[in-house]
Amino acid sequence: MSLHPLGTTKRSASILSLLILLIGLSPALSATILTEQVQPPSALQLAQAQDSRKVEADQLLDQGIEQYNTSQFEAAMQSWQQALNLYQELKDRLGEGNALGNLGVAYFSLGNYPKAIEVQEQSLAIARELKDRLGEGQSLGNLGNAYDALGNYPKAIEVQDQRLAIARELKDRLGEGKALGNLGNAYKALGNYPKAIELQEQSLAIAREIKDRLWEGQSLGNLGNAYYALGNYPRAIEVQEQSLAIARELKDRRGEGNALGNLGNAYYSLGNYPKAIELQEQSLAIAREIKDRQGEGNALGNLGLARFNAGQLPQAEQDLLAAIAVFESLRDRLTDSQKVSIADTQFQAYNNLQRVLIAQNKVGPALEIAERGRARAFAELLAKRTQGQETLTIQPIQMAAIQQVAREQKATLVEYANIYDEQLFIWVVKPTGEVVFRQVDFKPLQQQKTSLGNLVAAARCLGAVGCEEAMASRGSQPVAFNVAQGDRQFGKAPVTTIKNEYLQQLHKLLIAPIADLLPKDPNERVIFVPQGRMFLLPFAALQDEQGKYLIEKHTIAVSPSIQVLQLTHKQRQFSTKTGNVLLVGNPKMPSVIYKPGDPPGDLLPLPGAEQEAKAIAKLLNVPALIGAQATKVAVLKQMPQARIIHLATHGLLDDLGGVGVPGAIALAPSSSAPNDGLLTANELLDLKLKAELVVLSACDTGKGKITGDGVIGLSRSLITAGVPSVIVSLWKVPDAPTAELMTDFYRYLNQGRDKATALRQAMLDTKQKYPDPIAWAPFELIGEAE
Repeated sequence: MSLHPLGTTKRSASILSLLILLIGLSPALSATILTEQVQPPSALQLAQAQDSRKVEADQLLDQGIEQYNTSQFEAAMQSWQQALNLYQELKDRLGEGNALGNLGVAYFSLGNYPKAIEVQEQSLAIARELKDRLGEGQSLGNLGNAYDALGNYPKAIEVQDQRLAIARELKDRLGEGKALGNLGNAYKALGNYPKAIELQEQSLAIAREIKDRLWEGQSLGNLGNAYYALGNYPRAIEVQEQSLAIARELKDRRGEGNALGNLGNAYYSLGNYPKAIELQEQSLAIAREIKDRQGEGNALGNLGLARFNAGQLPQAEQDLLAAIAVFESLRDRLTDSQKVSIADTQFQAYNNLQRVLIAQNKVGPALEIAERGRARAFAELLAKRTQGQETLTIQPIQMAAIQQVAREQKATLVEYANIYDEQLFIWVVKPTGEVVFRQVDFKPLQQQKTSLGNLVAAARCLGAVGCEEAMASRGSQPVAFNVAQGDRQFGKAPVTTIKNEYLQQLHKLLIAPIADLLPKDPNERVIFVPQGRMFLLPFAALQDEQGKYLIEKHTIAVSPSIQVLQLTHKQRQFSTKTGNVLLVGNPKMPSVIYKPGDPPGDLLPLPGAEQEAKAIAKLLNVPALIGAQATKVAVLKQMPQARIIHLATHGLLDDLGGVGVPGAIALAPSSSAPNDGLLTANELLDLKLKAELVVLSACDTGKGKITGDGVIGLSRSLITAGVPSVIVSLWKVPDAPTAELMTDFYRYLNQGRDKATALRQAMLDTKQKYPDPIAWAPFELIGEAE
């Protein structure tokens, strides 16, 4: 359930403007119309004209504050924009900073968080230029709120901590209280409820100490939210009722709406659905009255959930559809990274609507909503790049188009939706267009005090798949491990036994319920559309009760969503059919600094990667870039014209550019500078490629930041750059078996097999020599399978 964000800090009017009004300077004079007797204005006339515009600007600033306080956000924004224009004409930097700060608050209230961040950063820069510590603190507080609204809680905490330090330095008790409250909100969002309660109680104590009733009410609301998150619903109700009383006393409509919505959530959790519905309807009415779009979306989502549990399914469906429409309207002006971030704060409405639709046996519409709630930012970014339109907004994929994708791909599509770790929804779309729905109850997992995500981690780690202790690999220090014999131990149990236990349990949950719907011919393709931690799951290695691996029965590929698959299919028509093959193997390794202040570390050479590139080069009769030849400059020069790009080197998981897109490929440096030679995921995102296939034969290249939009990392960047098919790894791949697997892959590809079939056959060949899945199952094909 969504809880309403509270505690937005409003930048007040400039002290100078208030002083001017207090000492009673003359009102502004009317502008003088010049006649043909043009003469330069006197010094007195210039001073009077400047005073006139200054007073007007200050009055507009104050007018905007009055409008904001009565929830007239758009009117307030107009007043502050006019004030800003006048201050800029007068070169009044203090007034300009104040107007920008207040504009940022207005943009925040209207849900335009990127614009709020933009103008608050301008206000912050002016405050720092003027050494205005109070203004600096206020701008930091407002910036933190905007980051919080976008779901970027670590950044919100970082900024609010700076604001708190300034408030304490200046002995600004109100600023200190607000910083503490906003920090509490961010910690609550991260699940640290005791810390959130501690901070909110400190904030409340300050509000009562300085007798600030407005902030006291907001602090109570935030504290109630923290108690709610902790599961103490009676205490949450008690505190929220105090917040509601203060909001009504002060005629604070936004605070009243927030308190009503939060009370509704608490009553819902106690099972009192009629009371919850009543309160959410009141909250919704206020949000619409004051044009609070975020509050409207929250109220609709909470109302829909309460009605679902009350058995009012048609009404719940309409409420949740309306909530999603509001949330999606808030995404229009966001950047890609901001869309990804905010999507993680809005997923409940999509999940709950799927539940409502399935309860009404609306299988197709439920699949449409499952698609609508995932990888939308990816799809929009990909569509813009494909069609060359920066302002393109794509429509959610509909059932007929989903069925068309299955026909075009000649594949069975399997889409999963994990609903709060309580249920697993599975849709199977056959190439014929038939759609079948199955669901799995996760209550047995809950009784075992585990979850699907924990099982995925266990299959990968306890079974040695992807752990730091992996054998000699492309991305870690070599250690002794005989893959052929599988003799590494975990505790006293053989590794293979532990691994198989979890791989079999995952097969039972994910594959067994739909096994009868999957193709019987192992050459027919199955494309999985995972969610969350399932993106890290080696589907090829899932094992049935007879010990047979999934790759032995099916040809497998993966996609972040069906809509992304639809777009990669369109993208394929732009791929070059005549370009060269770019082969890179074991480049001279760069020194790497992972974190500022750390000493550089050297990446180990990979002789297997060099053998791999040379073997493929011989097979395809093309040159390979080896060692010092494989510089980042040389590789980037060839990438735009290449038909196939194969990079056998180290893969790194870190966000080395600090831009929120983790992942990098190690290439030979052109200088001795640390990190020179690293090709980052963010750099790949900006390329325009025509390759039909990129193979990242390196460690962890399929991993990244797991979000509601899929995996943010190397594969996403390459597909966005124009590549319809990408092969990546899910863990630290072993050097020697990988070299053999990749050589086999290209041999089958050169024989005319499609990409998915060639990868499957190469896996099966490698499995004969290296039976352990750690050697043959790390690679997966994302996107186009042909």
